[in-house]
Amino acid sequence: MAAVDNSDEAFHLRLGYLRPETIEFARTELRETEEVKAEAIVKLRALLKETPEINYKDDDAFLTIFLRATHFYPEGALEKMKTTASFRKEHAALVHGLQAEQLKEFFIKGSVINVLRNCDQKGRRVLIVNAGKLWDPNEIPSDELFRMLYMVHIAAQLEEETQVRGVVCIMDFDGLGMKQVKALSPSFSKRLLTFIQEAMPLRMKEVHFVKQPFIFNMVWTLFKPFVKEKLNKRMHFHGSDMKSLHKFLDPSVLPANYKGQLPAIDYGGKEWFPALELQADFVNTWSELGPAQW
Repeated sequence: MAAVDNSDEAFHLRLGYLRPETIEFARTELRETEEVKAEAIVKLRALLKETPEINYKDDDAFLTIFLRATHFYPEGALEKMKTTASFRKEHAALVHGLQAEQLKEFFIKGSVINVLRNCDQKGRRVLIVNAGKLWDPNEIPSDELFRMLYMVHIAAQLEEETQVRGVVCIMDFDGLGMKQVKALSPSFSKRLLTFIQEAMPLRMKEVHFVKQPFIFNMVWTLFKPFVKEKLNKRMHFHGSDMKSLHKFLDPSVLPANYKGQLPAIDYGGKEWFPALELQADFVNTWSELGPAQW
């Protein structure tokens, strides 16, 4: 069994550092150098000041989140800020005022939203969404599922490694039934995909669909119209073929649930939620950002 060092990854956020290889990756992939970064921050701060309809923090660290998501082009970062603000205003009932404590019960009671305790072979966080039998929509309605995903993405922004490397999502549909299909409504599908594609200042590098039964075709029919070309190219469908998944995620970083070399998952939101609680100030601050007027 491959040894994986989880000391900097498991059940807490990796704060305040970039590994040397990640700094080099940022330079080659995102155009990030000290000079480019400093110039882009100054320009984005000025652009933000000239855009009174949106409200964001303008410290260096916060602006860098949006700049890394847009390869350090200030105009692109401002556009991402605008689309994020528009999305937040449209869905204010779900995200305005959202605080960690409001979702504690949902995180702790189940394993619908989980994160691998270790990163993948490229240093990326791996989010797992258990949308099959492990999800009871009667206990966790789809709106709360979305709010949980939204909360996780806010906290993930604090990891500079994640800002640079991006994230991977495994959508696990094992045991998918009609009650889950009904909960994955057209409105939910559109909201989720609009969020991922237009209102998430993180780099979604891959989305893997696994263990999806035939009934999944009903879900995909709802999702497909809202998937743009860029995201479509990053979506991969594996069914029960874990060797197909292993072409993207090495077995050494995967648990036995996906025929990987690590122990089967025996953790979930209960283990991860304290990491959210520790960053409650950042999460709670985000709840008021975006549109200048709600």
